[in-house]
Amino acid sequence: MVVVESASSELYRRACRVIPGGVSSPVRAMRSVGRDHPLFAARGEGGWLIDADGNRYVDWVMSWGPLIAGHAHPRVVAAVAEAAAAGTSFGAPTRLELELAEELVRALPTVEMVRFVNSGTEATMSAVRLARAFTGRSKVLKFIGGYHGHVDALLAQAGSGLATLAIPSTPGVPAAVTADTLLVQYNDLEAARAVAEASADDLACVIVEPVAGNMGVVPPQPGFLEGLRTICNGTGALLIADEVITGFRVAYGGAQERLAVRADLTCLGKVMGGGLPAAAFGGRAEVMERLAPEGDVYQAGTLSGNPLAMAAGLATLELLREPGAYDRLERVSRALAAGLAGAGAEVNRAGAMLTGFMHPGPVRSFADAAASDTARYAAFHAHMLRRGVYLAPSQFEAAMPSLAHTGEQVEQTVAAAVEFAG
Repeated sequence: MVVVESASSELYRRACRVIPGGVSSPVRAMRSVGRDHPLFAARGEGGWLIDADGNRYVDWVMSWGPLIAGHAHPRVVAAVAEAAAAGTSFGAPTRLELELAEELVRALPTVEMVRFVNSGTEATMSAVRLARAFTGRSKVLKFIGGYHGHVDALLAQAGSGLATLAIPSTPGVPAAVTADTLLVQYNDLEAARAVAEASADDLACVIVEPVAGNMGVVPPQPGFLEGLRTICNGTGALLIADEVITGFRVAYGGAQERLAVRADLTCLGKVMGGGLPAAAFGGRAEVMERLAPEGDVYQAGTLSGNPLAMAAGLATLELLREPGAYDRLERVSRALAAGLAGAGAEVNRAGAMLTGFMHPGPVRSFADAAASDTARYAAFHAHMLRRGVYLAPSQFEAAMPSLAHTGEQVEQTVAAAVEFAG
């Protein structure tokens, strides 16, 4: 019998020769869900992903969140094509960059000025640097299981891929680099207050995902974010809202609009780039004006404000401003969450992001999330793939409904989940 190698497995075998682990970001390897090779994507159509072997899946990963309009939305594709025809990069300001900056400032009341970067990691790294410079202090308070990109100082007990691969810390980050990083469980306001007060004279900032998305979706408990705002007011530290995931996803004004919390600095990414590499950080003018060339805090990037990414972002935000857009996202997300809960998962949801935990009770912190049955999740993931549904290949990530998902796709997903539950 001749065994024919699948296209994805053959591509993976080749990739492993030239790319560490065969992937450019660790969770994509799909090892935590028991796969011996990842899916290699060939194309996307709305809410569908088609792999290199021609298999068609309902896609709830959606490039890990940016594709809120769906794959290859015609208006986004047209905007990028028009921008590309005029030139792919200039290393100089463009009208598109200005227009997207103006839209971000309109959308987010806490953002008076914004600086573009290329990734969420760059955004959080730059925001923390700016907060330290503005306050003249060193220490950063973050929350266990919160992932703010692969910034050295913020990798301590982070979520996302580190949680998926069970890496509590990573070689290459000296202890001295994380010595000023203070750690508290997400949603533990009293612990946050105690740690902040003990370091008040040297606390530069508190950085938090307003809705945690990298330990799986974990919403804030009532009073948690408001309490962090009070802590920062009392200590003089800046509150940094990492809205790389939640920005434009849980509401047009992000989690700060949905949850009525005001940050001093906000980090954005994913949706605002419309599927192209783009991110930003912004906040009060008096803080942002410390950035060079206006001030003395250096930050730069050759491709920052790239016109293709700016065009994709503008087109995506225009789609989100259409009447009923967030009602559609809410309907699909609510139906998907209800279906997964009916199949036995513990579902946490905030707007158009949700996680079905293999956990017997409420998930309110990383400690709760980490107690999930990851072996059962791996079996669930494999079952769903066989039924044509692509979920995040990690218990500690989120499903990302889009404007392109249909009721039929929700029904297919729920039916497969119910079948697994038995």
